[in-house]
This record gives sequence, C-alpha cells and structure tokens, in this order.
Amino acid sequence: MTQEVVIEISNVWKIFGNKHKEALEAIRSRGLTKAEVLSEFNAVVGVADVSLDVKRGEIFCIMGLSGSGKSTLVRHFNRLLEPTAGKIEIEGTDVMALGPKELQLFRNQKIGMVFQNFALMPHRSVLDNVAMPLEIRQVAKNERMRQAAAILDIVELGAWGSKFAHELSGGMQQRVGLARALAANPDVLLMDEPFSALDPLIRRQLQDEFIRLSKILKKTTIFITHDLDEAVRIGDRIAIMRDGKMVQIGTAEDIVMNPADDYVADFVAGISRLKVVHAHAVMQPIEAHVSNKGPLGADGPRVDEAETLSNLINLAIDDDNAIIVQADGKDVGVITRADLLRTVIEGTEVS
Repeated sequence: MTQEVVIEISNVWKIFGNKHKEALEAIRSRGLTKAEVLSEFNAVVGVADVSLDVKRGEIFCIMGLSGSGKSTLVRHFNRLLEPTAGKIEIEGTDVMALGPKELQLFRNQKIGMVFQNFALMPHRSVLDNVAMPLEIRQVAKNERMRQAAAILDIVELGAWGSKFAHELSGGMQQRVGLARALAANPDVLLMDEPFSALDPLIRRQLQDEFIRLSKILKKTTIFITHDLDEAVRIGDRIAIMRDGKMVQIGTAEDIVMNPADDYVADFVAGISRLKVVHAHAVMQPIEAHVSNKGPLGADGPRVDEAETLSNLINLAIDDDNAIIVQADGKDVGVITRADLLRTVIEGTEVS
C-alpha cells in the first residue's frame, strides 16, 4: 500500500535581494550560475528549484554543509520565509494561498518547531513553557496544564515541571523544547539542528530519545542536520543539498551504495556501511547460482533480505557456505564472502 504524502514541495526557489524576480528570470532564460547572479544582480540564491515529498510518519532528514540551503528551505514549510517561486502543500493545504490569520492558525495547529536555540521563556516554569502553544490556542488553563504534564512525562521530565529553564541542563532544556513542540499535537514537526549545540554524549542520548518518541507518536518530521551520522541514525530518508540545490534523495543505503555524483560520494565516504547496507543490496540473483544440485551454498545460513552487512559478515566468518537471502520465505539471492569483501572495500553494489 502506498504511503500517504503529507508534504509536497514543488520547484521552490528563494533568492535574496531587491532584484530577486529579475534574477530568477535570468537564471531560467540564461542559465546563470549562483556566482553570476550575485555579480550581476547583487542577489543570493538560497534555494534553487527544489522539489520533494514527505510521507506520513516519515522522518525526512535534509542535510548539507553550512550554506547549502537546508535551514533556508525548512523555513519555507510554514512560510517563515516567503519563496520567490514554487508551490508548498501540507496536508492538502496550499500554504502559499493562506492569508495572515489563516497562516497563523495553520502554524499553531499543524506545525511544531524545534530549533538549535532552545528559546525557552526564562520567567516561566518548565510546565508553563510546554503549555504555551495551548495557551495561544486559548485552551482552558487546567486542561492545558494537564496536557503539558502528560507530554513532560513522555519526554521523562515529569518531575521538573515546576523548575525554571536555567535550573536544567542543556540536554534537558532541549527536551523541554521538544515537549513544547509536541504539546499542541501538530501533524508535522520541523527540527532545525536541534541537537547540534549539545555535547556528543548528550546529543546521542537525545537522538535515542527522539527515535523512541518517533516510534510512539509517529509524527511526520523534517529534520535538518549537517551531521551525516545523525541523519543515518534518525532518518527514514535523507536529502543532500549543495548550493541551494537538491543533489540526491534516498535511504541511507541508497546514498551510500549509489551516490549520485562525486560530491555525494565524498560526503558519505566516512560512513560505516555495516549498519546501513542490507542483504538485498549485496546479494546476487539466485538464478545465477543454481546448478542441478540446487543453489550455491544451499546448506548455508538463510537470512532475510533486510539483514545488515555487519551480521552478514559475522555469519560468513562462522560458516564456509554462501549465504542464502530470502524474501517472503522464498530464496531470492546468494551472498559469497567475495561479495561481502567487495562491498566493504568499494562501497558499491555488486553486479
């Protein structure tokens, strides 16, 4: 069954500068580069003709180096930035068609935001901070406090509701920020490098916490990061941006095994493939290994097509037979030790 598309972005451009319309026309008619646009129009191309879709419940990571356009792009989803051109649809709503009051209501009811800066109100308690979106929605005080307390329990900060932000560690403050975004029960979460300011150990703990919450709450999430390891851990799919353009979109396995260009290949070169690559990407079709005695290594271990490369290597160490890959209970592929070795060394799909 096809997963429902919740967010659809089509041909979005963002050009900063007084002559942004003229610059866009020149790009379309004359094919100007980003540098040429800056020189001729004193305008900066922030986002260049980006299209993507995000499915319900998906964690969609957008990543790239500083200046790639990822944070600029995410601010278009709820029109904190107005695009120069393009179409934005969320839950079937044409976001560009909303008037000021409609847009404010849409933001409050449909979208939660978590940024790198915790932005907690210092004069409010933790519980009051979390309840703010419900207060804006004019939910009765007792009810909003009840809902805020329930969300604090979910992020395991229930005992800290009466404290103030300065009494919490950085990691705890970020969890309060996440709880505040979740309090209004939004359909979509926008998270812009929410953990990047934290120490590595706290960051990893919050990544684990977010993964846990995502399994419980199943929120459709746009997650911005410059850290590929973080994107691989968290994302269902990853989009890589460069100079405002979308270079490649796919699962971590797709991108690691089949980089779209040299830039992406360099970007993912340091990623361990052991937990990213799975059996279906390494195997050779079983038809090529069938003799009158059955498939090569027929007595070897059988694994599901989703088995990780790490576990496949451990199996190959302990068993001399080739590994048989199964899908829906049927033998569909064969993996030899040579296949595994080539995959580890080259990081390319075995043909």
